[in-house]
This record gives sequence, C-alpha cells and structure tokens, in this order.
Amino acid sequence: MEIKSKHLGIKIAPELHFKLHYIAKYEGRSANGEILYLLRNYISQFEKEHGPIDVSSLYEK
Repeated sequence: MEIKSKHLGIKIAPELHFKLHYIAKYEGRSANGEILYLLRNYISQFEKEHGPIDVSSLYEK
C-alpha cells in the first residue's frame, strides 16, 4: 500500500522565517528540505532516548 505525503501548514514569525531560509540556503537546502532535515534529526534523537516509535498502524487498513 502506498502512503501519500502529508502537507503541514504552520504559522511562523517573520524573523524565524527569515532565519530558516538563511540557514537553509547556507546548508544548500530549500526551507522545506531544512525543516525535514531538522525533524528527522529531532525524531532520531527522541528515538535514541525513548526507543523506536511504532508506525505499523500507518500500514493497516
């Protein structure tokens, strides 16, 4: 079964938005790519501390 990507809209302060784009450009990523990079790293750290998050329910019908 194919799982479709999800869209996430967030409100962000202009200064934070500017800084995000600045860092993303510096790192050679889009702002979206930078957010995904940060989320993956955050989740990885969380799972190292608390154990893997079970995602099997994503694949159940």
